Amino acid sequence: MNIVVLVKQVPSTDNVKIDEKTGTMIRSELESEMNPLDMYAVEEAVRIKEKETGTKITVISMGPLSAEYAIKEAISMGCDEGVLLTDRRYAGADTLATAYTLSQLLKGKEFDLIFAGERATDGETGQVGPMVATLLGIPVLTYVNKIIEITKSAIKVQRAIEGGNEVIQTTLPSLITVVKEINDPRLPNLENKLRAKKSKIHTITNEELKIEEDKIGLKGSPTRVVKVFYPKISRQGEKITIKTPQEAVSKIKNFIKEKGVI
Repeated sequence: MNIVVLVKQVPSTDNVKIDEKTGTMIRSELESEMNPLDMYAVEEAVRIKEKETGTKITVISMGPLSAEYAIKEAISMGCDEGVLLTDRRYAGADTLATAYTLSQLLKGKEFDLIFAGERATDGETGQVGPMVATLLGIPVLTYVNKIIEITKSAIKVQRAIEGGNEVIQTTLPSLITVVKEINDPRLPNLENKLRAKKSKIHTITNEELKIEEDKIGLKGSPTRVVKVFYPKISRQGEKITIKTPQEAVSKIKNFIKEKGVI
């Protein structure tokens, strides 16, 4: 079985800054990590590999060269190899441009399953996985919290829906987006850490993919951030000096009454 896992490098800090001119995230100044929700996708792929002899897992990411870190983290968990789509022309891509670029890489490739996290913590859209499936013309199963059965031609899963779960089956190849309830990601062992460190990540640029520039990066993104501003938080307070607890209670009661709370 050939499995692909889509992972993303995201900022590992809350101190996120946006370029006010382009409306895109400034990533060069931030520490990065693998998107936490992608770890559950990696773990599920590795669990299948442990059960199905001959399974191969390829990790794919799109981003700057530093995104190799996220790919190697996935390899240290048990994946086999990594591919990084990296090109300045891919910068600033929205979800559609990102999905289109990933789909162009995957078109014509042999795979049985594509795994992705439910969403990325830096965008919170949950759109890239389903878009990739649509562009490839394969079924997509979202919010999967349990894989029930996999055969040579089909997969049966349980997915979270409002108020409960539903069991659904579809044909292979297909794309699965998983939620964190599906498993507990493992800690890499020393052997896999060393293997990941030595792994050579295959980097691909647009010179190889040859995608039209009006379909990638900022140029190929129909959604734009048109304005960025930082809200100013101001607080007005009143300092009250009292001499007795009774006076304090009286002041508070009068304040609440004035505000119409009681």
